[in-house]
Amino acid sequence: MPTIRIEVVETSSLGDRSYLAHDGQVALVVDPQRDIDRFLALAGRLGVRITHVAETHVHNDYVSGGLALARATGAEYLVAAADDVEFDRVGVADGDEVAVSGTMRVRAVATPGHTFHHLSYILSGPDGPEGVFTGGSLLFGTTGRTDLLGAEHAHPLAHRQHGSARRLADLLPDGAHIWPTHGFGSFCSASRSDAAASTIGQEKRTNPVLTLEADDFVAETLDGLDAYPAYYAHMGVRNTAGPDLIDLTPARAADAAELRERITAGEWVVDLRSRTAFAQRHLAGTLSFGLDGPMATWLGWMADRDAPLTLLGESREQVAAAQRELARIGIDRPAAAASGTPREWAAGDTARLDGTAVASFADLAAARAGNAPAHLPEADVVLDVRLGNEWRAGHIDGAVHVPLPDLPQRLHEVPDGTVWVHCGAGYRAAAASSLLQRAGRRVVHIDDAFDNAAAAGLHVAGH
Repeated sequence: MPTIRIEVVETSSLGDRSYLAHDGQVALVVDPQRDIDRFLALAGRLGVRITHVAETHVHNDYVSGGLALARATGAEYLVAAADDVEFDRVGVADGDEVAVSGTMRVRAVATPGHTFHHLSYILSGPDGPEGVFTGGSLLFGTTGRTDLLGAEHAHPLAHRQHGSARRLADLLPDGAHIWPTHGFGSFCSASRSDAAASTIGQEKRTNPVLTLEADDFVAETLDGLDAYPAYYAHMGVRNTAGPDLIDLTPARAADAAELRERITAGEWVVDLRSRTAFAQRHLAGTLSFGLDGPMATWLGWMADRDAPLTLLGESREQVAAAQRELARIGIDRPAAAASGTPREWAAGDTARLDGTAVASFADLAAARAGNAPAHLPEADVVLDVRLGNEWRAGHIDGAVHVPLPDLPQRLHEVPDGTVWVHCGAGYRAAAASSLLQRAGRRVVHIDDAFDNAAAAGLHVAGH
């Protein structure tokens, strides 16, 4: 058994990982999310005491739990000394070394690029370096994006990102593990990677930041950047100020009459069930953001942060899970919630229930050829709600493009007629279809993988 063990605390819905490193007695937690009960429970199961908490960067894609965890455990809280924060912490800078225990120590390494003051932490045991917590610096097959602090900083930070990754590669042996915070679907990642683990040696062979010269890496990185969630802008401010404690007490229950009032008022009443269940039957005027997908990312991106939000789930547990995910990005208290079935939410009034027509790309091809299946309407408009880079990589000839995050403000741009809506795999198209239905439009939700479009006979421009 190794002297030092690493436990991963994954937040797959946001594409992030936090870590607990321990020697069987004491532990270091790196980049904890706001719901610190997960880390306290893990430490309890392992029988270890959390003595140190470290942040790689405070301008993150979630509300940090670092300050709360440090206060709850009495741990030392390691934050970049260069970050101007509004709370007490142990300021660390490049080269600083902290002894976590007699067998475990960390060394801070300045790795600017994702942010100006970004730190990585090399974890060492009795036999030398075990690996490095890289935050948003060196990721699996890619790096953290460099435009989160403003487009004007993206180019110089990309150059610094290149230098930071090269420095880590020079400092560490090929066998050293890499433990990034981002890169598992997070928009903080400059590109996508499906890797589950990696080492310095693996990254030297495959990661563009370590295989390309600086100018080529910068050009490739900047060319690949696309839009990122609007709520990111609030995370740095919140984390710099010192986040308040999370409140996961149940939201106030709403009855059918209140749900009707909120929908009539144009509020966001969100159905957390799967998009399949939503399509079969839902309360008219509600919006589909299933908890089985990246609900918090898309809902947090699109909903007005100051407007009331109501959550509908199959069970109280489903509502509670959504509440936790939303609190991680700073959406703290739903205005109301309800659990049960659409019939219960409508108080048995079937006139308040609706469904959504669902189709495949093969169905769309047939409809465009004038042979739409009998249960589906004609395809007057094809709406693509993917992001810009996805659209530019290939799109259905004749489709209208409105990225999902822009749709609430651009509904008026969608041409008249029945709208067939698609995205890359179906999740975003469900949200878009529900927005259009709420606006009174007739829609068909294409719940299919975009890779099937060309095979179905549709002409994919730029493909």
